[in-house]
Amino acid sequence: MNRYELGRRIKEARLAKKMTQADVAGEFITRNMLSQIESGSANPSLKTLEYISSILDIPMGTLLPDSKEEGSGRETPAEALIDGKALYNNGEYEKAVEKVKSLMDSELWDEAYGITARSYIKMAELAEKGGDTAAAAELADKAYLAADKGVYASRDIKTASALLLNRIAEKLEK
Repeated sequence: MNRYELGRRIKEARLAKKMTQADVAGEFITRNMLSQIESGSANPSLKTLEYISSILDIPMGTLLPDSKEEGSGRETPAEALIDGKALYNNGEYEKAVEKVKSLMDSELWDEAYGITARSYIKMAELAEKGGDTAAAAELADKAYLAADKGVYASRDIKTASALLLNRIAEKLEK
């Protein structure tokens, strides 16, 4: 679904609840941002979509396509992002990276990089604990690179990656 269709669905749900943009925006987003989302000129993050659906008291699926994209049988980008987030939260980091890989060239690329960076650092930490320093170093490097992209760029992940690489270097020097 494109952002114009998503915006239309949000606006229809808001109007059906007889709510103003200010009612929905609350303190989480600005009324101007909600207006941009509804007009299709801005694409909301997953967190913003979750917020809007909770304020409108509707399931998030109401805002997303009913099933697979346009009846094609393919997973929509929003569904892939939601699944990737769930996989990450369940500790299935490799599967999370695979799930969001297809989003790197979509409108959800920055969320995909955020999940990827977090997954890589978790896998790197697990590899280090397991004694596999080569895998830990490779994964920490990938986390470092992914953590620098998009609006969800994370200095914390970059720092954790750099510290892990430093620990590995110190172990190899001994």
